[in-house]
Amino acid sequence: MTLVGTLGFCAGLLTSGAAVPQVYKTYKTRHARDISMWQLVMLSLGMLLWLIYGSMIGDLPLILANTFSIACYASLIAMKLRYDREDRTS
Repeated sequence: MTLVGTLGFCAGLLTSGAAVPQVYKTYKTRHARDISMWQLVMLSLGMLLWLIYGSMIGDLPLILANTFSIACYASLIAMKLRYDREDRTS
């Protein structure tokens, strides 16, 4: 692997991995009231555009990192919707 490819994979690991602690904490606490839905949606849409771009140019680090990140943020959106609804009914 080239230096550029290694750099891309390392950047993808760090930026994608940054979502994991928030997903874990939200799942464990069952609370998402302090998380902004707009931030989650805008970030997910931006990552979707990066994924499309990465697919168009055939850049594997971009494709893998953004696919993983979209999955993480989609789960956060789902938890936010669910837990916010549960907070309102209790």
